[in-house]
Amino acid sequence: MTTPPASSNEGAVEYNFDGLVGPSHNYAGLSTGNVASTNNAALVANPRKAALQGLAKMHALSVRGFAQAVLPPQRRPDFGWLRRIGFIGTNADVIARASREAPSLLSAAYSASAMWTANAATVSPSTDTADGRVHVTVANLNAKAHRALEHLQTLHMLRKVFPNPKFFAVHPALPSTPAFGDEGAANHGRICARHGDAGVEIFVFGRSDFDVTVVKPKRYEGRQTLEAGQAISRLHGLQPGRTVHIQQNPTAIDSGVFHNDVIAVTNGPVLFYQEHAFLDSAAALSTIQRAAGVLEIALQPICVETAVVPMADAVSSYLFNSQLLSRPDQKMTLVVPQECLENSSVDRFLQDLVISSTPIDEVIAFELQESMRNGGGPACLRLRVVLTEHEARAMHRGVVMTDLLYQQLETWIKRHYRDRLAPEDLADPLLSIEINMALTSLAEILGLPDLYASTYADAHDQDGWE
Repeated sequence: MTTPPASSNEGAVEYNFDGLVGPSHNYAGLSTGNVASTNNAALVANPRKAALQGLAKMHALSVRGFAQAVLPPQRRPDFGWLRRIGFIGTNADVIARASREAPSLLSAAYSASAMWTANAATVSPSTDTADGRVHVTVANLNAKAHRALEHLQTLHMLRKVFPNPKFFAVHPALPSTPAFGDEGAANHGRICARHGDAGVEIFVFGRSDFDVTVVKPKRYEGRQTLEAGQAISRLHGLQPGRTVHIQQNPTAIDSGVFHNDVIAVTNGPVLFYQEHAFLDSAAALSTIQRAAGVLEIALQPICVETAVVPMADAVSSYLFNSQLLSRPDQKMTLVVPQECLENSSVDRFLQDLVISSTPIDEVIAFELQESMRNGGGPACLRLRVVLTEHEARAMHRGVVMTDLLYQQLETWIKRHYRDRLAPEDLADPLLSIEINMALTSLAEILGLPDLYASTYADAHDQDGWE
């Protein structure tokens, strides 16, 4: 049996694994409850610009000394999924029939939403788990059809990136039923003194299939369930006294806060949140403080009042869907989308924030309009993974951001991506061929030559092009 971990791992580092925007990035408006997604449906997208914007953020943070890695796009369209729902024949036949009879389903099969890796999985570092390994549970994302088809490819990819079972346990998605609706790290946070110390893991839920006392939203359904968080806690071997389950405010969900990371973010001892993020924010804060006190963590809450930043401004600017990054000087950097600086109330708040007595003394803004129009800000694009030095060496190093990898990916994007993609372009059979060629090349760049060779994506895809 593996020896349980010590209470601290000196030198542990938080890696941000950003999703590389895929070549099928488009605006299909598939995500009800995500205001930006539905409001921008049918706009013409620019996949090349989207990928370059995300890549630029990754590289800039890497240059600043933050541990940064990249997760590749998924293969699209998912022909196996399309065949399972009745579109048969060659790939060309499948695309032609789906575009003619059910274009929304073709859009789902082409969706590049796996770029938002905050939804890929929930991660617990080795200091928190019973067996001393990093535990990763892939999210089933069963609330939306276009996202529910991601988890098999995500599992395959994460097991390639974290291949050594001595250090990593990568779990399949929870049962894909409403009771275990799981949206990954977008509804998960962690409070700790330092990344290598034992921490308090926070699971935020929007609904419950078994607890009738849980208040439900009125307009949109909560995507994350209490039962999913409890199941992941068991799978990861988390200690009950250091694990809390908190309900998201149903009113916030109805306002377009489809994931908790649109209204709150954590890093180290800091909880940065809007005052109406949780059903009972005072009780939620008290619960987190009690758990933090067990580990002698001095929780540092930063509550933003509605009078300072209204809920509508928080949602439209994605202020809380920012990356909160710890620096060696014990201060923090907040990475926000450019939209935050264009919103008067949010911009004023940020100017006051950096001169306040909180740990956040720097704000960096990035242009991420292509992602933002589909409802994903800086925090959506990344999956946080705390790794010790040994664990970091045991992961696949070909995905770690370097100057060379940045240059290779920039060249690859400019060579393979279209600069215009409208919904009707998904009917073009050449798009699928272009994507397949691009991903084959990407796998070589990342040192994962068999990443797209497996049958994980198209288990029922036996027909080729004719």
